[in-house]
Amino acid sequence: MSIASFTSEGTPARTDADLIAGNKRFYDALWADAQLCAPERFNTWPLVAELAARTTRRLEVAPGLRPRLPLADTQFVDLSRPALAELRRAGARVANAMIGALPFRDGSFDFVCAFDILEHVVDDEGALGELARVAAPGASLLLSTPLHPEAWTAFDDFVGHYRRYEPDAIRDLLARHGFTIERSAVYGMQPKSSKLLDLGQYFLTHHRARAMWWYNRVFMPLGMRFQKPLDFQPGFDPAPGVDEVLLVCRKADA
Repeated sequence: MSIASFTSEGTPARTDADLIAGNKRFYDALWADAQLCAPERFNTWPLVAELAARTTRRLEVAPGLRPRLPLADTQFVDLSRPALAELRRAGARVANAMIGALPFRDGSFDFVCAFDILEHVVDDEGALGELARVAAPGASLLLSTPLHPEAWTAFDDFVGHYRRYEPDAIRDLLARHGFTIERSAVYGMQPKSSKLLDLGQYFLTHHRARAMWWYNRVFMPLGMRFQKPLDFQPGFDPAPGVDEVLLVCRKADA
């Protein structure tokens, strides 16, 4: 699918069932061959450690094998059974569920994390509503998302994205569900080179075993090593050309 197959609202014309099935196939296969990366290795760890030190009830949704919250004492939810099995082997507490139907009581968590997930679902209102439902008053929410529909690339198709957000749209969506954005930072580990992305997609499609060897032993370690520290700014006012952000949000008190 190309950018030309967007709907009039600027979102790709795929159904919820299409996205769920496609994402499950892609990520089940990816996580079955990938290696678990510890949260401490990501550039999000200083922020996470700061927030985790003030919380006791933590939830991360759809971490795959790239969890950002501490493995101990965090509840993890994912649709991918290969990812859950590996997280469980590492000592994490896991549940098989989707973001639109979280199996927890209202107000169960005071720290919620959802990286790279809202862009994968058709019903983002329902998904964020579930995050808001299980978040206690005053809870922290970490959320990452790609920006600007006009920046759509073949990579978005390949990894199962449904949308990119205009900054005002994600700001308004969060506000409707009781979240304010406290600070934000440019985010993402996607290579800037379109040729490198095209090459990676080709090998994952046609030479998967070789591609995963390079991914696990070369590209992922290099990507982790050369991550830049996150530069957080108050509020959310992304500069031109920023195509993915990390948002630190706070749920309104009761």
